[in-house]
Amino acid sequence: MAFDAPLVTAVATAAFPTLAVVIGVLVNNSRLSDMNVRMSEFRSDINRRFDEVERRFTETDRKILDTRDLLRGEMFRMEQVFDARLKHIEESR
Repeated sequence: MAFDAPLVTAVATAAFPTLAVVIGVLVNNSRLSDMNVRMSEFRSDINRRFDEVERRFTETDRKILDTRDLLRGEMFRMEQVFDARLKHIEESR
């Protein structure tokens, strides 16, 4: 079984570029997979950061509500003191 020169040339002409394209596709596929992993890690890092910011906002809201309740109590106490003083002044006249 002898190989004909034009047949060998035709097979080599078609095989080498096809092999190069297949290797390129495989390399790009692996690079895209790596990129997908990196994007997933980046997305999870961003989500972690947003969760931390959300936690800090929730904590700040709680502190603001606690301070508001404390100030309301103090203002009510001051109002009672002022009412008592005004009543004392009005009764002494």
